Amino acid sequence: MSEWKQKRFWKEAKPVEVEGGFSVHLDGRGLKTPAKVALTLPSLEMAKAIAVEWDAQAEGINPETMPYTRSANAAIDKVANQHAEVADMLADYGDSDLLCYRADSPQELVTRQAEQWDPALSWAEEVFGVRLETRQGLLHSRQDPAALKVLRQAVHGLDNFRLAAFHDLVSMSGSLVLGFATAQNWRTADDIWQISRLDETWQEEQWGVDEEAQETAGLKRTAFLHAKSFYDIC
Repeated sequence: MSEWKQKRFWKEAKPVEVEGGFSVHLDGRGLKTPAKVALTLPSLEMAKAIAVEWDAQAEGINPETMPYTRSANAAIDKVANQHAEVADMLADYGDSDLLCYRADSPQELVTRQAEQWDPALSWAEEVFGVRLETRQGLLHSRQDPAALKVLRQAVHGLDNFRLAAFHDLVSMSGSLVLGFATAQNWRTADDIWQISRLDETWQEEQWGVDEEAQETAGLKRTAFLHAKSFYDIC
């Protein structure tokens, strides 16, 4: 990360077409990742977004204000080197998907979960031809291996950049189904984020809002929406 500790040394950040895709040049010099790999991007839209981030830097380089750059770096330096492992880790969410573990009471919560979560499972069934089964309580119960295999293959089919974004869509929602639903525009990313927080919202309604938890949720929501945006410009 030493490159990011430098002060601003360039006048212009510009998206350019390069061999194998696109990149961003700082006064004609191509960007590299923290691992010193050429920052080769899959789309002009992504290059433009990253160029905007670099152009917005003042005296020092602050990676916290550069989410597209960070995501692209992760795709190149991390996901590309362990694609299968990352895909398997995300596919494993299917066997313990948030949407499948339901409350047995009170009835209002049971009804709300069914109303908001069943349509997502039905959407996945239409798209992938498999349906994950629900159960009451938190005790783990395995899903049909054949269904999980179909979903696993779909995850492995994502390229490095989409898989980097998909990682956050799944891990932050706690649901493989909601990750796919967000990526494939079943509903808006913000709507799906709210669906993933159904249980937390219920608790807040019963016991009040915890300011620290609400702040953390806000940061996660921002990251979730960014992941969707990054996925879209892949």
